[in-house]
Amino acid sequence: MLEKIQETAAFLKGKMQTTPETAIILGTGLGSLVHEITEKYEIPYKEIPNFPVSTVEGHSGKLIFGKLGNKDIMAMQGRFHYYEGYSMKEVTFPVRVMRELGIKTLFVSNAAGGTNPDFEIGDLMVIEDHINFFPDNPLRGRNIEYGPRFPDMSEAYSNELIRKAFEIADEKGIRLQKGVYIGTQGPTFETPAEYKMFRVMGADAVGMSTVPEVIVANHCGIKVFGVSVITDLGVEGKIVEVSHEEVQKAADEAQPRMTCIMREMINRV
Repeated sequence: MLEKIQETAAFLKGKMQTTPETAIILGTGLGSLVHEITEKYEIPYKEIPNFPVSTVEGHSGKLIFGKLGNKDIMAMQGRFHYYEGYSMKEVTFPVRVMRELGIKTLFVSNAAGGTNPDFEIGDLMVIEDHINFFPDNPLRGRNIEYGPRFPDMSEAYSNELIRKAFEIADEKGIRLQKGVYIGTQGPTFETPAEYKMFRVMGADAVGMSTVPEVIVANHCGIKVFGVSVITDLGVEGKIVEVSHEEVQKAADEAQPRMTCIMREMINRV
């Protein structure tokens, strides 16, 4: 595993013209951020040794390097999901490669169903903590010496970055929520009973990604900031049939606010 990570990192280093310390996983709600990256160059996943290829509609498959404002950044356009049939090690492989490339801070976004009755469709929820409801953990197996065998997860999402996000939101007049994200394997959306169970467990939002990448980022010593776009509601009395297209539509409407928060944060880190 380590040999593959290092092989991939060596390939990318041979292509890179910059030395970013900030990476972004351009999940749902952050697609338009691509248009703000300047001096960019791209590497398709299919050209990168050992890299999986995204199979989900709406998820492109390439690494983008360039500048966001005055910061060198690396962006993943298209992530990998457990429900696509990948192993947890494949899902999180790019994060380990990021560590080899010198990434210090990771920004992630996703679409999620809101279980908190105070949430509305289109809200942005800063992730303050998560619950791992996946049937596997990406650190299971032989430990890669990027971090300890039993890594601490008491601050999986950087408190410093969370505070900065709310400062920026206040300045820009953007409403932000804060809460706990629960990650499930998917690919089905939740039943009303499952939504109710997740709320009882302490979750404010539920989705099918992010948690594995965040676990590995913490193991690698990478700081994390995460945001969920609330694209549907799992609240009793507000649950309606939902489709992938409707999720994308709700996320698209939230993109300007999400992009503003992320752009400002990356330039102030």
